[in-house]
Amino acid sequence: MRLVGIHHTHPSGTVALRGADLDVEPVVPTVVRGPNGAGKSTLLRIAAGALVPTAGEVEDAPAVVGYLPDRFPAARKMPPRRWLDHVARVHGVDVDDAADRADELLEELGYDGDDDEPMGELSTGNARKVGLVQALSCDPGLLVLDEPWNGLDDEAADALTRLLGARAAPTLVTDHTGTAAGLPGARLHRLREGRIAATTDPDSVPLPAAPPPGAMMRLDMACAGDPRPLLERVLPPARVEGAAPGRFTVRVPAPDSDAWLAAALAAGCAVRSVRPVRSARPEDRR
Repeated sequence: MRLVGIHHTHPSGTVALRGADLDVEPVVPTVVRGPNGAGKSTLLRIAAGALVPTAGEVEDAPAVVGYLPDRFPAARKMPPRRWLDHVARVHGVDVDDAADRADELLEELGYDGDDDEPMGELSTGNARKVGLVQALSCDPGLLVLDEPWNGLDDEAADALTRLLGARAAPTLVTDHTGTAAGLPGARLHRLREGRIAATTDPDSVPLPAAPPPGAMMRLDMACAGDPRPLLERVLPPARVEGAAPGRFTVRVPAPDSDAWLAAALAAGCAVRSVRPVRSARPEDRR
């Protein structure tokens, strides 16, 4: 999907976007960064089809878009599962399939709210989990997530990172936590003064950005059983920082991280998180 020349002026007269152009990559996350008030939420609402731009075009938008807004409307009287059923019907997808997928996602994200409680009365974390499930459960052709890690407990945040890391479909996300930047293959863009900054802008990251010399990535993976035989026999060599039944963490050179993740996924592992190591020690550069 492409956003071409997107302008938007709010009814108040505030100009949010001034000709933003953005290509949403087909199989890797597209991450939009920028300060508060930069127009990120407005850009995502337009990409999701929830807002019509003042000018410009959204090209090649899929039929089904999964959208998590920055916040839900204050008055939400539907119980969670009725809401998810409603969203599935709006998307025109099979309701039973969507319900089965929603059950799986609610469990994976650790939802523990009351199914009969109005959504407006849920805790912030549980409401956020329902919002993520509404976006993910309808098999969307495009996933649009506005600050999806906000309000999540650590286990739910790890589960979301794992879900997005395993997703091979277009994803557009804003995230102030820095987690999205560590997703495999993430393409980073800076929204600046209502436009997507050029790759030469010092606050933007070029799309094929090569990691600096010596850069390292920390990969946290989940796998069935004891991971040590897997680490020794199947996966490429890496510095093991922790290994226990069901989980292991390794540090690898940034240029090797994509190949390492591909090998891990092929071996049946799941991605919990991918984060850059802030500073590489001299021995890590060898």
